Amino acid sequence: MPHAELTLLPRIVPVRKAIDLQIRIAGGPLFTQRQGNLLCRGQPCTVFAMGLFEAGPLANQDHILPLRFDPDADAFRLRVSCSVEQEYRLRIRSAVDGKDQVVAELSFYALEDDLLGRMPYKGDLHMHSNRSDGRDSPAHVAAACRRIGFDFMAVTDHRQYEPSLEARDAFRDLPIDLAILPGEEIHAPGNPVHIVNFGGKASINALFQDPAYEAAVGQLSRSLDLPAGVDPRVYAATSWIFDQIRRVGGLGIFCHPYWLSYSPDQAQAAYISEALTSCLLERRPFDALELLGGYHRHEVEANILQVTRYAAELARSQPLPIVGVSDAHGCETGKLFGWYYTVAFAHSLDLPDLIGAVKDSLSVAVEALPGETVRVYGPFRLVKVVLFLLREVFPEHDRLCAAEGDLMLRWIGEHPSGLEQGQAWVREQLRDRQGRCAAWLNQVVARP
Repeated sequence: MPHAELTLLPRIVPVRKAIDLQIRIAGGPLFTQRQGNLLCRGQPCTVFAMGLFEAGPLANQDHILPLRFDPDADAFRLRVSCSVEQEYRLRIRSAVDGKDQVVAELSFYALEDDLLGRMPYKGDLHMHSNRSDGRDSPAHVAAACRRIGFDFMAVTDHRQYEPSLEARDAFRDLPIDLAILPGEEIHAPGNPVHIVNFGGKASINALFQDPAYEAAVGQLSRSLDLPAGVDPRVYAATSWIFDQIRRVGGLGIFCHPYWLSYSPDQAQAAYISEALTSCLLERRPFDALELLGGYHRHEVEANILQVTRYAAELARSQPLPIVGVSDAHGCETGKLFGWYYTVAFAHSLDLPDLIGAVKDSLSVAVEALPGETVRVYGPFRLVKVVLFLLREVFPEHDRLCAAEGDLMLRWIGEHPSGLEQGQAWVREQLRDRQGRCAAWLNQVVARP
């Protein structure tokens, strides 16, 4: 039960280090400060501390943390030293109306240094523009991503790499904090496997016109020893594509493995066979699995199958890097866009850091269907952290992003209200807002 009248900073602290938290009264009639005491409707308050999953020596034996008022900061300070990585709750209690009760609840998270040295970045690695079969321009897709709180994105049009560069170039030299990265969805001739090249510095689709492609795939297919039911040429082409993505510095994503595509000329509903999916998961030519794909509500079974298959791979002690993507074909349709995305714990928004985070299994897939409870999938440790971030950190982060995304839409003339003030005004407004998300996260996170 967080209370709007109280703010707590930082919200993420190191394990096994003494850190001062600050509780500030943000305004309102309920809480006041008098003579160094925190009062609720004139009654003294007490702070009880608890770990969500493990008890520990966070407070005294009665689980009480002493508050001290710092007039220089106009805030109350309380010192914590957390022995376990987990979420902690501060329950502020007071005898309001003659009854001892919890009047506010504030949360923070203690992290080990390996995660504390990284930042949680939100993004979508698989989307389409009107340069293939989407509805919006590449620039619009990028701006809309920032408007809903993303830190990184890529347009990945079918068989086309250039639209992703168009999205990037539309905002070139503008003071924005969104990482607009190159990408494409790859469709090799005669190969049903869909693959995303995220971040590669060159197109892979362009290579299929070179006779060397057929020669390389043919040679590789003749050297393979594959399970029954797996077409050697399809597997060879798929493996070759992932190798080429890595060659150009990209992340190769195995897309929507359990997509059911009902076509009259197919002998099966699944667009690729279970035998091929199993072989790819066993041999891992790809860098990351699209754990949550952009399925509509009536297609939710596909995501259930992908999540369950992921759990089965983990049960075999097979680490499996994952991402969540929307595969959206329109940003303003009310469908898919923003429903599924990735949170990656990376050192920065530089492409090598983002790719490294995913490859190191430091990412989760998020399902955020409108009107439903947000669900997070991935390594258990990260899921717990991201659930906390979704409640306690990302709302303010997303609010700051929204203002920047709104201005980006104005810059390209695709905002509903047009560009009334002119591009010079937009540039100045963006410059004023640049760095605000990073500054917010730096307030939230207490560095070791």
